[in-house]
Amino acid sequence: MSLPVLYSFRRCPFAMRARMALDAAGVEVEHREVLLRDKPAAMLDASPKGTVPVLVTQSGLLEESLDIMVWALEQHDPDGWLRHKDRDLDTAARFHAAFKDRLDRYKYASRYDDSRARGDVDLTMRAEAVAVLAETFQPLSENGFLHGDTPSLIDVATFPFIRQFAAVEPDWWAASAPPGVKPWLDSWINSDRFKRVMHKHPVWTPPT
Repeated sequence: MSLPVLYSFRRCPFAMRARMALDAAGVEVEHREVLLRDKPAAMLDASPKGTVPVLVTQSGLLEESLDIMVWALEQHDPDGWLRHKDRDLDTAARFHAAFKDRLDRYKYASRYDDSRARGDVDLTMRAEAVAVLAETFQPLSENGFLHGDTPSLIDVATFPFIRQFAAVEPDWWAASAPPGVKPWLDSWINSDRFKRVMHKHPVWTPPT
């Protein structure tokens, strides 16, 4: 039986969290690394929306990263990441709605305001994003993870976006991250699993 096919882009936070769950579940896939500026026809034929990750399985198509995470972990969840599944999926959706746009406007300010120079950041959006972080991740001021001493789906689903946020101004982040968030993020970034899923794959080209 052929392996599920994963279309992915290494630096995409949505793809990162999908790869983390696939790795945790021990699900083998055929990894097809793509360039977002030159998406392969096979990927667009499978998923015309043209975003990653996309997972093509024997039983169907998964086009959303959270769906891929749940699909993988429902097959095998040795670390118990799904133990708060419904609550975590709800929190992840609310976090994304509140945080992702602010992250983009902070990091890519010139795309939203053509009076800004390339590389400028939007400090208003930074402050609003930090407020979202402080509210969502308040449990980290006392616990190692959002549900106590062990990680769950919500930790894995959110940290790639906070990694992206922290990388915009690393010195500012080191001094100003909400309580508990920086060591939590560092623990994910430095984990063997994250290093494994960030392995650099050559760009996939279809066989001729």
